[in-house]
Amino acid sequence: MRPISYSRAHDVAGAIATVTADPTSDFLAGGTTQVDLLRQNVLLPRRLVDINDLPLTQIEDRPDGGVYIGALARMSDVAEAPAVRERFPLMAEALVLGASAQLRHMATMGGNMMQRVRCGYFRDAVSPCNKRDPGTGCSAIDGFNRGHAVLGTSESCIATHPSDAAVALMALDARIHTEGATGRRVYDIDDFFRLPGSTPHLEHPLGHGELIVGIEVPYTPVAANSLYLKVRDRESYEFALVSVAAGVTVSDGVISDVRLALGGVATKPWRARRAEEILRGARAERETFERAAHEELAPARTTPLNAFKVELARRTLIRALETLTSPGSAS
Repeated sequence: MRPISYSRAHDVAGAIATVTADPTSDFLAGGTTQVDLLRQNVLLPRRLVDINDLPLTQIEDRPDGGVYIGALARMSDVAEAPAVRERFPLMAEALVLGASAQLRHMATMGGNMMQRVRCGYFRDAVSPCNKRDPGTGCSAIDGFNRGHAVLGTSESCIATHPSDAAVALMALDARIHTEGATGRRVYDIDDFFRLPGSTPHLEHPLGHGELIVGIEVPYTPVAANSLYLKVRDRESYEFALVSVAAGVTVSDGVISDVRLALGGVATKPWRARRAEEILRGARAERETFERAAHEELAPARTTPLNAFKVELARRTLIRALETLTSPGSAS
């Protein structure tokens, strides 16, 4: 049994100071993933600082029509917020599909952004894993990797990013607000999540003791006609094989704006910029959708076990686009 000390923070500055002063400490929020990793000896902090008393639960309207979500807002509260459901339906759907009701009532938005990968080799605390123990190798590359990534991979890591909410936020160009010993910082979400490269253990640019305090979601009209489509092995409580966060605006049969992000197929929430470039200004028809999906998945690097994800991702992307541009859609 490893001893772990515990303290409860009552203000943001105090929480940051406590964790910053001790390199073996970490923040504790909802704990829906973190506690599992502690039990599995994957995470080995000697001190946990509980931040649940911090005033970071707000869901606020912004003057531009966007929303600002406190890092400790529960996933269930955000999914049910009228501003989110009405202006950003893809985000509400991603949150509902991201976990069981029990987990959504505990899991926090900030914690979800810091969610660790579901790779079995990372989580068994024994197998070589560059993400858990840098330089030891990646067991998944030649192991059981059916659920692993086909985009954004490297020779050091092919683990798939697990978050559904982060995929929707990627499509919405969200920004992550943090506080640390040097003050406040704001990260574009694409910069907040890092590709593994040769340093897969560095998943975010955060320094030790830097705390997520909020998520800013700017208003964008395209989000009004949006969805989150998730394909998985079973209907509930399962991570995505492929997911698509999509928003489309069509005028006179032509796509005037589009936002796309993919989940379940990449080492980070994947903004489908190749597909967006093809779709924007093109006719809203299946031939265009197929070409965009093909180009987006063209760089995929597969294994014999996960090669099926390429075609599955293409079909899911096409289905999402057809759904949003069909007669009767909001566009």
